[in-house]
Amino acid sequence: MLRIFAFLTVLFVTTLAIAHEDNSTTEELSMMPEWQLYNEAGQLVKSSDFLGKPLVIHFWATWCPYCKKLQPGLDKLYLKYQADGLQMIAVSLREDEGATPQKELDSRGITFKTLINGDDVGKNLFSVSGTPTTVFVSRAGHVIGSTSISEADDPRLEIAVKYIVEN
Repeated sequence: MLRIFAFLTVLFVTTLAIAHEDNSTTEELSMMPEWQLYNEAGQLVKSSDFLGKPLVIHFWATWCPYCKKLQPGLDKLYLKYQADGLQMIAVSLREDEGATPQKELDSRGITFKTLINGDDVGKNLFSVSGTPTTVFVSRAGHVIGSTSISEADDPRLEIAVKYIVEN
């Protein structure tokens, strides 16, 4: 367990350092900020809806080829660990007018849902500077890290998911 934590720390400290354009120091295991967004159906979803559950937040855009490449791998992990309580939510940002993110995910066979108009939440609360950006939140609500990995089968994604499911 200690080796996994050490690996995750190195992985995510590196990606967090890159993600913060202002080079500010990020507190290790900071709490997930409070946020609220709507889905395409107009239903409000809040960060508090995920309290006590391991959560993956996937920031993406319908026009992003790297997101399209990554999503089948995220969905595979979501389905594999859903019985263990894993929650996964996508947050669409920087969309062209008329984009329909949920319909796009549905057409790709992706089972997790997306929220829309996440530009401010992504930039201001999670320091998202590009897509895809994937954030991992433990059951306790701690942000353990984020990554810009776009390889669907990258084993580090499953390591991070296992960590948040088990802790």
